[in-house]
Amino acid sequence: MKLKIIIKHLNLFFLLTFLNAQGQNMSSIYSLDGEWFYKIDQQKIGIEKNWFEKGKVEFDGTIKVPEFFELQIEKEFDGWFWYFREFDFDLIKTDKKLALFFEGVDDDATVWINGKFLGEHKGYSERFYFDVSNFLNHGKNFISILVSDHGGPGGIYKSVYLKYFSSEKDLFETEFSKQNARPSLDWVKNGIIYEIFPRSFSHEGKFKDIKKKLPYLKELGVTILWLMPIHPIGVIKRKGTLGSPYSVKDYFDVNPEYGTKEDFKELVREAHKLGFKVIIDEVLNHSAWDNELVKKHPEWYTKDKQGNLISPNSDWTDVVDFDYSNHELRKYMINMLEYWIKEFDIDGFRFDVSELVPLDFWEEARVQLEKIKPQFWLSEGTLPEHHLLAFDMTYSWNIYDLFKPILDGQRSPQTILNSVKLEGYTFPKNSLRMRFNENHDKIRAAEIFGYDGSLITSGIIFALNGVPLVHAGQEIGERNFSSLFEKTNINWNVNLAKNEHYNLIKSLIELRKRNLNISLGTITPVDIDDKILAFTNTYNGKGWIAFFNFDKVSRSIDLNFVSELKDYRFDINKGIGRKFSIDEERMGRPMDKIINIEPLGFVLLEIEK
Repeated sequence: MKLKIIIKHLNLFFLLTFLNAQGQNMSSIYSLDGEWFYKIDQQKIGIEKNWFEKGKVEFDGTIKVPEFFELQIEKEFDGWFWYFREFDFDLIKTDKKLALFFEGVDDDATVWINGKFLGEHKGYSERFYFDVSNFLNHGKNFISILVSDHGGPGGIYKSVYLKYFSSEKDLFETEFSKQNARPSLDWVKNGIIYEIFPRSFSHEGKFKDIKKKLPYLKELGVTILWLMPIHPIGVIKRKGTLGSPYSVKDYFDVNPEYGTKEDFKELVREAHKLGFKVIIDEVLNHSAWDNELVKKHPEWYTKDKQGNLISPNSDWTDVVDFDYSNHELRKYMINMLEYWIKEFDIDGFRFDVSELVPLDFWEEARVQLEKIKPQFWLSEGTLPEHHLLAFDMTYSWNIYDLFKPILDGQRSPQTILNSVKLEGYTFPKNSLRMRFNENHDKIRAAEIFGYDGSLITSGIIFALNGVPLVHAGQEIGERNFSSLFEKTNINWNVNLAKNEHYNLIKSLIELRKRNLNISLGTITPVDIDDKILAFTNTYNGKGWIAFFNFDKVSRSIDLNFVSELKDYRFDINKGIGRKFSIDEERMGRPMDKIINIEPLGFVLLEIEK
């Protein structure tokens, strides 16, 4: 009897071993989560010293993946942080490719396997992979990952694994992509969002100054006004002279530096009269240290092992973290949101660091708030599940993070179209992504991308599907970054008639308004070559074709040979863009369908079936 039991267990063991090998070979995940070695590289010498090779560095210790490294090393650090791990892998020959897949790294990652450079990825918010089919050995392998953290928490904060795949769909498809996004209001789908930091919007930084500028914004064509947090700012542990608006001292009041509650009500009323919608920024993940809730309800906050209240991470020292396991906190926040809808008739919210607040709270809150009036909710995140029940829109960091590498010649312009394609595998159907080339968290586009770069990236965000964002001052080419902690001003003293940024963005907004629901348009690549980003964006047979020249020389495009245009009519003389011209004659005969585009020039032509 004992022999039978032993044989039975041996059979089970061999079966499980076989299934595990088969899973590793085919489609299941070979996880690399768990314990890794790490090394802090304060001097940024690791690449020069070949730390990516096995045996070239003495480790500082061990660390767990996934998790932000600062939570584990218990010190604030921004810069170069190395991960190392040796692992065994049963490499089996197959017609499939093998991917090293990252669910998320903050901020940038450079990867080596067995001492060989594999690749790098810039941007903290999106999933990415490398094809390692020709890099792994059968047996032991050594992986080195350099994470470059630019601020706040950093590290390999989501899972990393190996997986065999046939196509990118195998890697990126999620359960959410088979579902539908929550339906959004027409004014959301057809909106142009305009972000305002009241402090820097005018010299005085008042609500009244924003109200005075509403006719200007109406002429520009934006439709949704997003005001960054309007609440009083905390004093305790304040950063800088004036403090961050994301350090909220009182959720039921307005910052007296901006004006009174009545001033804000008047701004909303006047905006509504002119046809604008108004949303405000709310920070529900954390509060200021001197928010009255800290004293009244310390049980609503996150504590360390010693029972002390803590910040969300070592960089956000001016705020204290909420604990959403407390249901009274949830009730308070929902009541607070209801207050701003009922008392001020705002039209929705942009929610800061929404990914750090539990999804079930957002879903519950949306149901309650919708009982008052239909709204627009913008998530400062990238989670596909946010689109199902709680939010209308998420941030398209995936596109923004490609702009600088493309402009620097490090990435192909075609990666933009591939990134849009991957969205279809990841997000629910009809998900709205907010497209942008700058916002308050980033250096101004005209500064980081340069003059031409800021204009061509503006063209891209308006040409893609999704909903475009204009950051106040962007439309005039403002270069000075608006500090969250000090007083800065936008230089409005420009001649709008001669300002290329203003006239281009105004034209692009008008184009969007002539093509309703283009935010849900279908993006179809147009094959020119690697240096020309070209695609159509159409909805119900209407939209545009766009050409962006990232080559170092002028390029000519003969529309007669663009097969994607054969079923469309268009007027070549009504193109929107810059640094392009139309060939009227070539080789002694009229050629009314040839467009010449200079370096970093572009053109959008409206098309209709």
